[in-house]
Amino acid sequence: MSSLDTPAEVPRPRAAVAKPAAPTTMTWVTLALMTTASVASLRAAPTMAIYGLACVFLYLVPAVVFLLPTALVSAELASGWNGGVYRWVSEGLSKPLGFLAVWCQFAMTIFYYPSLLAFVASTIAYVIDPSLASNGVYTAIVIMVLYWTGVWVSSRGTKALAGLSSWGLIIGTLVPGTILVVLGMVFLGQGNPSAAPMNADHLLPQWTGLASLVLIVNNFLSYSGMEMNAVHVSSLKNPGKEYPKSMFLAVCLVLLIFILPALAISWVVPADQLSLTAGVMQAFDAFFSYFNIGWMTPIAAVMLISASLAGMLTWLAGPSKGLLEISRHEGYLPPFLQQLNKFGVQQNILVTQGVVTSIIALMYALIPNVSSVYWIFSTITTQVYLIVYLLMFAAAMRLRKTQPDHPRGYRAPALGLICTVGLLASLAALAIGFVPPSQFGGGSVWAYALFIASGLLVLGFLVPWAFLKFRKPSWRTAAADSDPSGSSGPSGPSTEGDRS
Repeated sequence: MSSLDTPAEVPRPRAAVAKPAAPTTMTWVTLALMTTASVASLRAAPTMAIYGLACVFLYLVPAVVFLLPTALVSAELASGWNGGVYRWVSEGLSKPLGFLAVWCQFAMTIFYYPSLLAFVASTIAYVIDPSLASNGVYTAIVIMVLYWTGVWVSSRGTKALAGLSSWGLIIGTLVPGTILVVLGMVFLGQGNPSAAPMNADHLLPQWTGLASLVLIVNNFLSYSGMEMNAVHVSSLKNPGKEYPKSMFLAVCLVLLIFILPALAISWVVPADQLSLTAGVMQAFDAFFSYFNIGWMTPIAAVMLISASLAGMLTWLAGPSKGLLEISRHEGYLPPFLQQLNKFGVQQNILVTQGVVTSIIALMYALIPNVSSVYWIFSTITTQVYLIVYLLMFAAAMRLRKTQPDHPRGYRAPALGLICTVGLLASLAALAIGFVPPSQFGGGSVWAYALFIASGLLVLGFLVPWAFLKFRKPSWRTAAADSDPSGSSGPSGPSTEGDRS
């Protein structure tokens, strides 16, 4: 879940596919910037700011063992098989597992939207009344109102949605992130003490048991999305040389965007006062008050809100459409969920998802600690999405063995080692995700683990199993039968997108 802003892959229009006669080319720098826009976000900054200087270590570790393997492996798969993760897993493992992968890409958004909109709610609170940021009832109401508004907008088939997240990186991430870091550096430069210790003794997080490292799991969701723009690897003039350079630049940019704002927050907001949802605005409010420019607080809030909402609208239009198109060809979903409205939008899927999202949003009203609910939903989101990566790494290794001569525009070096590292890292993140973070105090460990396990089991396994178990031949649409090319089927729409 960013930055999640975090979640999944968004289908692109068929017209965007390059024609063989005139292939579209791009520079490796352009691809690096596109990848940065897909991954980077300020939303996760408060989560790591709790650790102060140790957040550098906690960002670097998953970058090496997860971010880079994901980027390199997805590049090889995308340069050899179009159609996104469904095609990759179907070819490498099996079609049912391919459906599981594409289902998890969609299902993770069910918990992603509440956590994203909780961030928006806390940001809006700093414009209206900062005390509302910790009010669960207020948060639940905002989540439901904004989500259903987004469903209504998306169901109208607004074409402008496709370009919304293109400016999200600048308006909602780069500009406010730069302001936050610059103000923080000036703040320290004027002799003010940092709220978090900034010395060599705090380079590593304090070890108080496994729970002290649990927040690192959130970084796996923060880094998810590197596979989205891998479909463009064939657009590079020399993929073998340019793609590694592109990914190295993207990784550096993503780390800067994640680490520096997190440090800036830790300089001014003590860890025991930091909200996981409102931490960014807490830092802005503190800096703006110190520099006597409090009038900028609403401006910063509007920038963060607008970019997050743009990202939500883009995501609403994407993962559900990818799931729909694959299901129409393979009959994975019942006819009710395959129906389109007059604008050609999968409205029934959006509405059904909205009902579940609204029920989940009520948890904010029922559980007193908003930060606790936010973390639980972020963890479930990460757990479900990690299934996609486990399947992707396994499929990549098998495809290299079963189809070694299949044309690939890019071949990842030491693929077996890279996939093994990625698999082990993903499994470790899954295991750690069942342990509550040390900051959560005296809650029941078993209750927390049971809640996370239930979300993962129901959403990640039982629901897709039920669709596969009870599907009927009649669920496959006439449109699929009349399309001999299968252009929208398993090898059809590439699933890619941007997060804001």
